[in-house]
Amino acid sequence: MKILITGCAGFIGHSVSKSFIGKKNSVVGIDNLNNYYSTKLKQDRLKDIDKEKRLKKSFFKFYRCELKNFQKTRSIFKKYKFDIVIHLAAQAGVRYSLENPRKYLESNVISFFNILELCKIFKVKHLIYASTSSVYGDNILPFSEKTNSDKPLQFYSATKKSNEVMSYAYSNLYKFKTTGLRFFTVYGPWGRPDMAYYKFTNLIKKNKTIPIHNNGKHKRDLTYISDIIQAINKIVKNKKSYIQRGNKVNSKIFNIGNSKTVKLIDIVNFLEKSLKMKAKKKFVNKQPGEMLDTLSNSKKLRNNFRLKFNTPFNKGMRSFFDWYMHYHK
Repeated sequence: MKILITGCAGFIGHSVSKSFIGKKNSVVGIDNLNNYYSTKLKQDRLKDIDKEKRLKKSFFKFYRCELKNFQKTRSIFKKYKFDIVIHLAAQAGVRYSLENPRKYLESNVISFFNILELCKIFKVKHLIYASTSSVYGDNILPFSEKTNSDKPLQFYSATKKSNEVMSYAYSNLYKFKTTGLRFFTVYGPWGRPDMAYYKFTNLIKKNKTIPIHNNGKHKRDLTYISDIIQAINKIVKNKKSYIQRGNKVNSKIFNIGNSKTVKLIDIVNFLEKSLKMKAKKKFVNKQPGEMLDTLSNSKKLRNNFRLKFNTPFNKGMRSFFDWYMHYHK
């Protein structure tokens, strides 16, 4: 297959790219390498992908490109005629969306529109794209795909909800398959430094104060990166249609979550034990737009693709911690 992976230097994009290299695939990656967080980490992820490419003697080509630039993105689509597009590029971060909403409009709405248009023009068979559990807002747990998602709490999740609606319309009009993935807090090696588990590790190690929002009462459905990769691979390889009877629109949404919650304070406790250091904690109030708790009902995903996520929190955090200590040595 000829596969395009956008956001290939991002946390999830890096691991997805590595998983599809080889297996007779031609993989192309796009990223704008913005400075929302460490560009060095992004460059190192690209080096790690290149290492995988050399190891497997396979095709991987990287392009630095802004997806909002329609003509430049179009030239890449025209050159390769992709079978599958895995769209993971986005402006991430719930809190940053309070400060700079225009970034989210450009990266998450205009760029996504360009991807939809190019999938239509070049007859891509299947568009798989990243959504988020944040679309559920403050709803009753657990969140299933049938849970109302029309009342997001911040602009980041509003842009992601717009992606789902736009992709449904394009799938209906132009008859190509679209699959949206509502990720529940992804963690693991090569993670994002702005995420709580990574940020806490940095601050505790430097003996600095860590801010614990909502007085540590937050609960999150943490999903380990290898489980995410397993799900995406299954979705790409699955040849059967996801169309329900009587519904001719080939557009689906799936929760991708571990279906178990972890308290914010449990992450702090794990890191204190691993670092053999006591954290300097500052308990603060919940920030605007923050969700209290998340919990995924992932039965639809498991039933469609015979998936079973089985990475316990302690095992996943240990893998992240070991990688962190090696990377930051």
